[in-house]
Amino acid sequence: MTFNDVVEVIKSLSVDEKLELQLLLQQYLREERREEIYDNFQSAKMEQQKGELKFSSNINELKQLIEE
Repeated sequence: MTFNDVVEVIKSLSVDEKLELQLLLQQYLREERREEIYDNFQSAKMEQQKGELKFSSNINELKQLIEE
């Protein structure tokens, strides 16, 4: 099934079904975003444990770290 097929099927749904689909999609997107945030957290945690993260309160040093 192509994306266009999905769009056409959605068009044929009732308003209630479209609203339910909208709620489901919002929920799926939230869950995916949470997983992405968690994965990024785990990655940063590993980098921190390996000593790969650099911290500074000096603005010039922070700018330099961003440019690396």
